Amino acid sequence: MATSLAEIRAKLAQQENRSSGNQASSGDSQIYPHWNIKEGTQSRLRFLPDADPKNSFFWIERLIIKLPFAGIKGEKETKPTIVQVPCVEMWGDSCPILSEVRAWYKDPSLTETANKYWKKRSYLFQGFVRDNALEDDKEPENPIRRFIISPQIFNLVKDALMDPEMENLPTDYQNGLDFVIKKTSKGGYADYSTSSWARKESALSAQELDSINQFGLFNLADFLPKRPGETELKIIHQMFEASADGQLYDPDLFGAYFKPLGYRNDDMVTNDKPTVSAAAVSTPKLAVVKDESHDDEEVSSPTPSTSTEAKASSQRAEDILAMIRNRAK
Repeated sequence: MATSLAEIRAKLAQQENRSSGNQASSGDSQIYPHWNIKEGTQSRLRFLPDADPKNSFFWIERLIIKLPFAGIKGEKETKPTIVQVPCVEMWGDSCPILSEVRAWYKDPSLTETANKYWKKRSYLFQGFVRDNALEDDKEPENPIRRFIISPQIFNLVKDALMDPEMENLPTDYQNGLDFVIKKTSKGGYADYSTSSWARKESALSAQELDSINQFGLFNLADFLPKRPGETELKIIHQMFEASADGQLYDPDLFGAYFKPLGYRNDDMVTNDKPTVSAAAVSTPKLAVVKDESHDDEEVSSPTPSTSTEAKASSQRAEDILAMIRNRAK
C-alpha cells in the first residue's frame, strides 16, 4: 500500500496546526453499532485500509449539522424532530450555516444556541469485528463492517499513531493491531476513554483474507452525504432560518431535498448505502511513497508476503521512522 506511518503522522500534524487556531443510520447491518454494547463490555475491531488510493488515511471525516424543529407541518402529532444536513466544510467549501453561527459565539447569551447548530464531527472506518460484545448483532454476508467513530475514540486512535513506538500500520494484514472499544460510563453518559490498541500485533486470518478477496474494501467516500449544489445550499440556509425562528419543518418546501430521519420511510441525506469497491487490495506495506496513499493493487491473492521484498520494505520503514525521530530530538 502507498502509505507509511511517517506520512500519516505528518498529515495529522498538519491538521493539528490548521485546527489549533479555529474554534447513523442503525438500520444498515453493515454498520456495526458499537454504542449498543453493554456498559463494562468491550468489542475488538481490526481496521482496514480505504479502497480509495487518494485517501492518505484509513478513515474519512464526516461533518453533519443537525437542524431541530418543533414538529412537522401537517402532521397530527407535533413532536420535536431533527433534519440532518451535510456541512460543506467537509469538502472545503464555505458553510452558509456556520458562516452565520460563528458570529453568535461573540455573544455569551447565544453560545448555547450556537452549539445547537454547530457541526457534529465523526469518522468513518471499516474493518472486521473480531470479538463481538453485541449479543443480538447479526453479521451480514460481507463481514467487512463500517464503523462510525466519535471524536473521543478517534483521538485515542490518532494519538497512538503519533507514538514512535508504533512501528507498523495498524491496518497491515500481517503485522497490524486490533483496536479494543471499551464502554464505561461517566457522569451518566457513555464513556469510551479506556479504549485502546491491542498490545500485540497479529495477522489477519485466512478467512478474513478470503473475505477481502471476495468482497473488496469499501471506498469510504461513497458513504459521505451527497455534496450539495447551489440549490441545495439555498434550501439548507432556508431550513436553518426556519429552525432558528421556531417554525415547523415544511415538507412541501424542503421535502424534495432533505427529510427528517425515518420520515415516510425515506432515507436521510447521509446516503449511507452499502456500495463496495470490487477490487481487492494488496497487503499494506511501509514504504517511501507519494501522498496518494493506500495504493490499490489488484492481486490474485491477498495473502501477506514474507518475501525478501517485504522484509526490505519493512527495513526501509524503520530507517525512515528513525530519521524522523532523530530530527525531532
